[in-house]
Amino acid sequence: MRGSLQAYKKVSVDSQLTAASPHKVIQMLMGGAIERLIQAKAAMEQGNIPVKGERIGKALDIIIALRSCLSMDDGGDIAKNLDQLYEFMIGQITEANHENNPQPIDDVIEIIREIKSAWDQIPSNYHNLTAQEVGI
Repeated sequence: MRGSLQAYKKVSVDSQLTAASPHKVIQMLMGGAIERLIQAKAAMEQGNIPVKGERIGKALDIIIALRSCLSMDDGGDIAKNLDQLYEFMIGQITEANHENNPQPIDDVIEIIREIKSAWDQIPSNYHNLTAQEVGI
């Protein structure tokens, strides 16, 4: 049953990604990072090392993907600041994993939630525009 539910969820996410705007894809990635970090923290607290490692790995993959989407040439100070935040988050997650300490994970979750909150407030008429079209 659990395997069927996971397969259904994957198909649902894949179909959402196919039709999603670039803005929506970033929203989904941020939400996925938060979800994986919450799962990693729970696994850490339960002493479930394999699940902790898997979820931390997936969260790091998502954050690295978000970081790789930044256009340092077109994004100006916003891109530079986000790049530094992503670098900080990667370091915090790595520290949390090595020290088996959930506090840095909480800190990263809060940072991503703040970024996502700002991202969610972008008006829909800007969702498909490039940085140059917006005037950044």
